[in-house]
Amino acid sequence: MNAFTKIPLFLPGLRTGESGVKRILAGDVGGTKTNMALYEVSGNGPVLSYEKSYPSSKYPSFQDVILQFISEHTLNKPDRICAGVAGPVMEGRAEITNLPWKIDSRQIAATTGVNEVQLLNDLESTAYGLAGLNEKDFVLLSEGQPGTVGHGAIIAPGTGLGEAGLYWDGQDYHPLPTEGGHCDFSPRTVLDFELLVFLQHKYGVVSWEKLISGPGIHDIYLFLRGRSGEKEPTWIRDALAGEDPSAAISKAGIENSDPVCAETMKNFVRFIARESSNLVLKMKATGGLFLGGGIPPKIAPMLKGDWYYSNYLDCDRMQHLLRQSPIRIINNEKTALIGAAWYGAYGKF
Repeated sequence: MNAFTKIPLFLPGLRTGESGVKRILAGDVGGTKTNMALYEVSGNGPVLSYEKSYPSSKYPSFQDVILQFISEHTLNKPDRICAGVAGPVMEGRAEITNLPWKIDSRQIAATTGVNEVQLLNDLESTAYGLAGLNEKDFVLLSEGQPGTVGHGAIIAPGTGLGEAGLYWDGQDYHPLPTEGGHCDFSPRTVLDFELLVFLQHKYGVVSWEKLISGPGIHDIYLFLRGRSGEKEPTWIRDALAGEDPSAAISKAGIENSDPVCAETMKNFVRFIARESSNLVLKMKATGGLFLGGGIPPKIAPMLKGDWYYSNYLDCDRMQHLLRQSPIRIINNEKTALIGAAWYGAYGKF
């Protein structure tokens, strides 16, 4: 996965060249929004017909979103429904990590009359979405070592923190969902330990997701603002009163218009780099690391600098392995939705 080529994902229907499936209703269920789309399957793969995004908190269940989408588009019954969901999927059921939804593929089938319904973990769906992306959909951070092959990994900070692996069988990549974002945060510096104590008072257990996520940016800022003793400027206070304080902090940090916001983002990037390194080492992901989720494309200028890569390499004796892995930002916010469509068309139901 060094010099860019189409990324080969294992999808059984692609072996025959024809899946027999014509219409896929695809979904990407997140804590903030749920994206829905209808895809028509052609010889070149799933082709988008139409799509719409819904605020997740406005609906009591995923089934309500599906029915809303169908009613708005006077949609005839699709052949399959496939959705990536932000949480672990067990026997066709899932509870959304940052949303009070319980999703059951059997209930969806009964409600819609569609017999074939599949739920994927959202990072698993993101991994399958790589099959539908091109070079323009990525931002290269490091070329890695040319000619290296091996497993891959995805780390995806957004509303929460998703992590996944890509098992390489010598021909194709097999997505491997994990819940690694909920593993314990590992502090290194004095500042890290102080931050850990601050977050323990607020949350109890402190996972990597408590730092490497949208809400994590806000918490790091609050900690650093209190630690600095500097009075918060009025314009910062007004910006943080909006709907997305983390976006305001990120913007001020990137523009270097407030020192505490800048320090917040510097530490946030450091934490992404450290957990990126951890994930590559655990997966032995010499084939490539992908930074997905909603945040990395928005802070790409900071991730492209030496600060991210130097902290990524700052591990115990395995820098030679880390250097082999090419690193790319996934610069397509619909990757998980695309993955649901590709799995819906060619995956095993």
